[in-house]
Amino acid sequence: MTGDTPPAVTPPTATPLWEVFIRPRNGLSHRHCGSVHAADEVLALQAARDVYTRRGEGVSIWVVPSNQIVASDPDHKDENFEPTASKIYRHPTFYEIPEEVGNM
Repeated sequence: MTGDTPPAVTPPTATPLWEVFIRPRNGLSHRHCGSVHAADEVLALQAARDVYTRRGEGVSIWVVPSNQIVASDPDHKDENFEPTASKIYRHPTFYEIPEEVGNM
């Protein structure tokens, strides 16, 4: 078979990266605990469970495709977060807490 070109080799597609969030118990927030590679959300949940909850910690798992997360730029923190500092009415310093309430 002279003159035949070999078939084109297609590069394998990368397995998507998923960010994993675990809620340790009811009433607490989900916390980012790491990442897993998986082909789909079902496999990502299974991998997250196997890797991050081996000791029974956690009541809920979230997996989010890494490429779907949008974050603010830390260099722009002043313009994103500074405006709230000038709104003193948002801070509870103007309220008196009755003694019977105790420590809040």
